[in-house]
Amino acid sequence: MIRRPAVAGAFYPANREKLVEEIERSFVKGFGRIPEVKKGMGKIKGIVVPHAGYIYSGYVAAMAYGEVAENGFAEKFIIIGPNHTGYGSPVALMSHGEWETPLGRVKISEDAKKLVGGIIDDDELAHRYEHSIEVQLPFLQYLGSFEFIPVCLAMQDYETSIEVGEILAEAEDAIIIASTDFSHVSFSKFPSEEDIERNVRERDKMAIEKILALDEKGLIEVVEEENITMCGYGGVAAMLHAVKKRGAKKARLLKYATSYDIEPGTYCVGYAAIVVE
Repeated sequence: MIRRPAVAGAFYPANREKLVEEIERSFVKGFGRIPEVKKGMGKIKGIVVPHAGYIYSGYVAAMAYGEVAENGFAEKFIIIGPNHTGYGSPVALMSHGEWETPLGRVKISEDAKKLVGGIIDDDELAHRYEHSIEVQLPFLQYLGSFEFIPVCLAMQDYETSIEVGEILAEAEDAIIIASTDFSHVSFSKFPSEEDIERNVRERDKMAIEKILALDEKGLIEVVEEENITMCGYGGVAAMLHAVKKRGAKKARLLKYATSYDIEPGTYCVGYAAIVVE
């Protein structure tokens, strides 16, 4: 089974050469250089990265991927993303096949089948058109060869996130990537660009503080209580729970930015790059 790219030409270039140029531009702008890749699992157990179009958030994501490259590029990654489309199972893992991007194909790890069960269904449909996992693959492909396990969440409540995290903690040889953007706020609700961006930054700070404290329950509570429109909070909570069970002790914020740092528009969206060690 080959999962064809759903958002090539929209979220990132469909042309291979242009895509490589965009990734390298993102690394230079965000990480400060093209990273040197160190093979093998390092201290980093999990990361939080955005999944917007590369022109808006690629340089933020590149900061986390640069850290992964130079700390230790694992042979396996688990990528958790929210389900924006509504298709398929509410907790869906795709257990076999390959995903294609303009940089080639990536194989789903054989170990994916071991993680199916309990709350996690084996369902390809949930992944077919979803962009939150797909946009991570070119960054990883640029850095090296790997296998991965895609997990797509429509249900993001605390109980679901913890159950998913318990299962994913079994994959001790994988770095877990939680794909999420932070607040999505409409300009129509605010009198000025300064007001909308201030609101986004203030709300996102509350969520980021919980992530940096490795507090998955607190993250979900603050998102729900403060109505923070963070699309992948359940995946972040699942990642935090899993990596803490594998010995993670701290998290570092590498970069926070908003779409307004690139271009003001009808919406302001927050992005963050965080590593968990």
